[in-house]
Amino acid sequence: MTEAIAQPVHVIRRHPEPADAGQRWSVDAVEALFDLPFNDLLFQAQRVHREHFQANEIQLSTLLSIKTGGCPEDCAYCPQSVHYDTGVEAGKLMEVEAVRAAVEAAREQGATRFCMGAAWRAPKDRDVEKVAELVRVVKDAGLEACCTLGMLSETQARTLKHAGLDYYNHNLDTAPEAYGRIISTRDYQDRLDTLEHVRSAGMNVCSGGIVGMGESRRERAGLVAQLANMEPYPESVPINHLVQVEGTPLHGIEALDPLEFVRTIAVARVTMPKARVRLSAGRQQMSDAVQALCFLAGANSIFYGDKLLTTGNPDWERDQRLFTKLGLQAG
Repeated sequence: MTEAIAQPVHVIRRHPEPADAGQRWSVDAVEALFDLPFNDLLFQAQRVHREHFQANEIQLSTLLSIKTGGCPEDCAYCPQSVHYDTGVEAGKLMEVEAVRAAVEAAREQGATRFCMGAAWRAPKDRDVEKVAELVRVVKDAGLEACCTLGMLSETQARTLKHAGLDYYNHNLDTAPEAYGRIISTRDYQDRLDTLEHVRSAGMNVCSGGIVGMGESRRERAGLVAQLANMEPYPESVPINHLVQVEGTPLHGIEALDPLEFVRTIAVARVTMPKARVRLSAGRQQMSDAVQALCFLAGANSIFYGDKLLTTGNPDWERDQRLFTKLGLQAG
């Protein structure tokens, strides 16, 4: 009698499902994604990515600080806060022609979206009118326009929409339970209210967070759950790796493991399958290999150009070399 030969068993590990059929993600379910073996998580993320996007296309955005420094908020990560001595001087809002020159340079280098950031807690109505003029400059150049100006009222959001603004960025930064450790000058609900005003005005939402601020993995899961459970979730999700700046309270904390950052990108992709997941601040500190893993994990948008607000950004030539090595294309 011939003995039966045992055949290898191939186990397909399914990613955790949302909490219900409405795609509402519990923190437990998101944390379970983080806990998957690294290869399994990246496999799931890449599969989801390919279901909704061209596999090797990366959307290119340029971010310009149109009003730097002097912010009254006390965000523990930010060198633009008046609460910290970081060497960043407060400046005035840039003139129209200077912004126009930056927009034209960004377009020539292949950017399709131009983002403008101003260090305000909440802009005054007269500030919003001036920014609206800058938005029209961006639109006249044929680029998508995005702004991050702090908290907005309903009227201000409508003014920017009328000027042609496509996206408004307002990050949640971290999980609700970790928020008080990072910022004391505003509440979490303030951020959610601004995002609601943006939605009501008919603009796309750009909202993500910062990782590496001493948060736990569960708190990172809590941030992703907050974003993924928005109705709808943001069209653009920037994932920032903390850039430690001397003089800020978070300078000198233990750095986040690069593979944990890659996991965060992957979890964002799985939970928000149709969003542009942007590899954002902190890219200058990342090796080409880590960036490649981030793209494999589903990141399909980057900021590039001279500066990312007040911290450095990989130069245009380095990005072009990396794209060539990886076979990536601007899209």
